[in-house]
Amino acid sequence: MPGASPAKGSSEVAASEAPILELRGVEKRFGSGLVALAGIDLDVAQGEFLSLLGPSGCGKSTLLRIVAGLAAASAGSCRLRLDGAPGRIGFVFQDPTLMPWSTVAGNVMLPFRLGAGGGAGSGAAGARERVRAAIAAVGLAGFEEAYPHQLSGGMRMRVSIARALVTDPALLLLDEPFAALDEITRLQLNDDLLRLWEERRPTVLFVTHSVFESVYLSTRIAVLSGRPGRIAADLPVALARPRSRATRMSPDYAALCERVSATLAEAMAGAMGGAMAGAMGGAMGGAA
Repeated sequence: MPGASPAKGSSEVAASEAPILELRGVEKRFGSGLVALAGIDLDVAQGEFLSLLGPSGCGKSTLLRIVAGLAAASAGSCRLRLDGAPGRIGFVFQDPTLMPWSTVAGNVMLPFRLGAGGGAGSGAAGARERVRAAIAAVGLAGFEEAYPHQLSGGMRMRVSIARALVTDPALLLLDEPFAALDEITRLQLNDDLLRLWEERRPTVLFVTHSVFESVYLSTRIAVLSGRPGRIAADLPVALARPRSRATRMSPDYAALCERVSATLAEAMAGAMGGAMAGAMGGAMGGAA
């Protein structure tokens, strides 16, 4: 695209180093018989910002939980190449999941109390400094002693992001963290997240169902089909950086959003067609 600088994609890194995350044939079947994911093959390179885009119920959050080790795959493999130290994975959930009885500083301190600080500071003083720096990094300096009920929804999500960042993770997983926020707050947090990624360069897996958000944030987008989730397309996002309000107004951004929207629609149509064919085949078989 004219004026675009190439994003750092997986193929670019593969020649020099192994991916930080490697998924092969990952499937997830629940006890009820529901198949959430089928045949997921995906490589994620060090420092990528990869969005997992798809409709509600396609298994995006399930895939993120498998990567985090919070759920087990029914088949296939999930290989992470981290240094093995505690705190190398940060997770931001859809809900901020803050402890209501604890202050902002106390909530951000939680990973250290759980022993996930792995070399991120020297003792209690080092942990307190890391907490202070993480709170400042998300724009909440001065709110260290505030309680969750005293904060807006956007501020609570900032606390959750600070808690995920405080151990300086190599891999940051975010599960639709901005979905419940108003549009103005969501756009601001998109910019803040990009700034933090530019400064720290963790590898990011970001779950969203917003085409516009995925294009704005990512170096690459993996489009998932409807349930069972499959990788329907793997699209690079070669938009110039740094990104800003001007990016959202650019022809390149609009063209990419249109392309991703069309790809998502095709994936959904294919999944629905397959499901209808299966249902009709089952009905005809029963009638026979």
